[in-house]
Amino acid sequence: MTGVIQKTIFTLKKLYMSSSEKEYFEIRNKKTKRLRNIVTAVSILSFFGSSSFAVIGALQQAHQNIAQVDNANLALQNQVQSYELVLQREPGNRLALEGLVNTRLQMNDTNGAIESLEKLTKLYPQEQAYKLQIEQLKKHSSK
Repeated sequence: MTGVIQKTIFTLKKLYMSSSEKEYFEIRNKKTKRLRNIVTAVSILSFFGSSSFAVIGALQQAHQNIAQVDNANLALQNQVQSYELVLQREPGNRLALEGLVNTRLQMNDTNGAIESLEKLTKLYPQEQAYKLQIEQLKKHSSK
């Protein structure tokens, strides 16, 4: 009810206002609309700006994770090459064979690890741990 009364009063004031008052209110309404539009535009830009920062941050994090995985794989491949070079010079090097087994296991290369363990078993038949590890890896790889 009060809304209807206020609209009626506003309409009556408009009718009885002088032309300078009408111009003043028109200019004031235009300025208010312009200010409202500017505030709306700034709000929209702020929203999309902050959203884009979050998306960019997530993309950068994903890229860094991929790079870290690639670096880790590259480091493991370099270790395998280093152990293989040692084994070319010293085929019975126990430390190089054990290192090769561990590195291949980290790379999820079960067959390569079994192959190196079998060489260790032939060189050191008294070591039961190598035989047990071969059995465990073969059971795991058959699953």
